[in-house]
Amino acid sequence: MAQAEKFDLVVMGCGPAGEKGAAQAAYFGKKVAVIERAAQVGGAGINTGTVPSKTLRESALYFSGMRQRGLYGIDYSLREGLKIGDFMHHLSEVVEMERRKILKNLELHKIELMQGQAGFEDAHTVSVTMAGGRKRLLSAEVILIATGSKPNRSSDIPFDDVTVFDSDSILKMDRIPESLVVVGGGVIGSEYASIFQALGVKVTLTDGRDTVLTFLDREMSDTLCERLSEWGMEFRFNDRMEKLERTSAGVRLQMKSGQSLEGEKALFAAGRIGAVDGLQLEKCGLGVNKRGHIEVNENYQTRAPHIYAAGDVIGNPALASTSMEQARVAMCHAFGFQYKQRVASMLPMGIYTIPEISSVGESEESCKEKKIEYCTGVAHYKNNARGQICGDTNGKLKLVFARADKKLLGVHIIGEIATELIHLGLMSLYDGDTIDAFIELCFNYPTLSEMYKYAAYDGLGNLSGHKVREG
Repeated sequence: MAQAEKFDLVVMGCGPAGEKGAAQAAYFGKKVAVIERAAQVGGAGINTGTVPSKTLRESALYFSGMRQRGLYGIDYSLREGLKIGDFMHHLSEVVEMERRKILKNLELHKIELMQGQAGFEDAHTVSVTMAGGRKRLLSAEVILIATGSKPNRSSDIPFDDVTVFDSDSILKMDRIPESLVVVGGGVIGSEYASIFQALGVKVTLTDGRDTVLTFLDREMSDTLCERLSEWGMEFRFNDRMEKLERTSAGVRLQMKSGQSLEGEKALFAAGRIGAVDGLQLEKCGLGVNKRGHIEVNENYQTRAPHIYAAGDVIGNPALASTSMEQARVAMCHAFGFQYKQRVASMLPMGIYTIPEISSVGESEESCKEKKIEYCTGVAHYKNNARGQICGDTNGKLKLVFARADKKLLGVHIIGEIATELIHLGLMSLYDGDTIDAFIELCFNYPTLSEMYKYAAYDGLGNLSGHKVREG
């Protein structure tokens, strides 16, 4: 066997976790190699998941004229003759720009990028099988597994990526269909369902639970369903598919209830599993759970202390933002850098449905489960000048706070730029503020951020029993 090339760190995967973990080590002078088996760097975050779905959302809002409807009361129809290439044009530009940024970052930090399939030969040695079958052997003091995730393609679903899609292959759709059945009301299913609904597609979403996005504050989930229902989306909850048939018009799903759902195409968003195939984990003494996830400790170490794992491959929360932070923390621990010691305890959740939703901290439901005495305050976009200006009159911002001392416990927002607005609440939670802080602050006028002040006033009114009007 050929002599192994020596590195301080070998990283498997060049998605959000892999890139940032590699850059963290290289920043402090370590010799780093990154192995990526896909044709492009960026992982699901850039190529099939985070960035694509969010970019498509903006394209859907543009082409559908949904923002103009709110502003001018005009019901714009989808542009005549819109082709999938038109819809994907902006996506291609954004994805390509992000790929170039990653490559530039690797070059800046003098990180060697290798294209090929990584696999363990032993606990400290990794082989890279490259195009044409050529192999390179790498040895390292530290190894980081950051191979991400892939759609969970159940064997009883006949995926063909023509009429039946998963969350990755949906981007390869040749044209915008007239109707779509979405199976799964999680983040991916809800995001794509709302995007296609905005484009005028007749969407039916089904889930075995009683609502979408069950981890959210229930008021936010219900508000989203109400809004999408107003736009024509159909929901079939508390039901499961038993059989899928292809028809001359597309697909038919036979449901456990006895009902059937029909559409031109179907999207199955049944979660994702760890992308560990080909890694030969058994050669370094590692295994995975039933979801293909690698177990790690609080420092992101696996059972082999010098082998770390971060990002989607270790499971929840499986967000690009947290994946980056996990990898940075892991590499600081691995090499003893006195820099970043932990991932932040408060993690915001951004869901890019239409309308978008963002959340951080406790919900009403979690307060009830934990027996926390709480109160809430709500401000509505329709009572906010900026909300009227931007045409969103259906959004809301909700504060959850402790009844005893008014300490902020959670923030939940649905509406325009919710994922931007959440950060003020996040900082207040981090600092341990009470809702009085929002009342004391002076906000620019007119801004959506002002809603924090009026949600706090509403909360004080609810706390005292005297209702306070917004405004």
